[in-house]
Amino acid sequence: MTALRIALYQPDIPGNTGTILRLAACLGLGVDIIEPAGFDISDRNLKRAGMDYLASVALTRHVNWSRFETWRQSAGRRLVLASTKAAERYTDFTYRADDILLFGRESAGVPDSVHEAADARIVIPMVAGQRSINLAMSVAMVTGEALRQTS
Repeated sequence: MTALRIALYQPDIPGNTGTILRLAACLGLGVDIIEPAGFDISDRNLKRAGMDYLASVALTRHVNWSRFETWRQSAGRRLVLASTKAAERYTDFTYRADDILLFGRESAGVPDSVHEAADARIVIPMVAGQRSINLAMSVAMVTGEALRQTS
């Protein structure tokens, strides 16, 4: 189990969340879900996407942003936000082994207050005219780079 964590801010799509939980289980990462989610966490689509990996993932649910932020600050963890509004490429950023990689909700990202709370902001560069990469794919790309650098 690595100290690196994935945090999902109010995720909307159970299939994406299930896929991310499966990825985390396979890579030995903890996952923080910052509620409210846009679906019931017991949703069958979440279970289908996560398959039998859900029992293997270290999942922590936070009732809201404030509770998550209190926990994070008390733990002294750096928060790295993946955002289409960021300027630094995710491959140019220097990760630490105990970072929390934060990803916003599929429909709206994160509010400005969450953006401002992040210690660092990174972007996955895309060709002009494209809105965003699927959340689960973005998590896999950023997590892969962070693990490459820290493992």
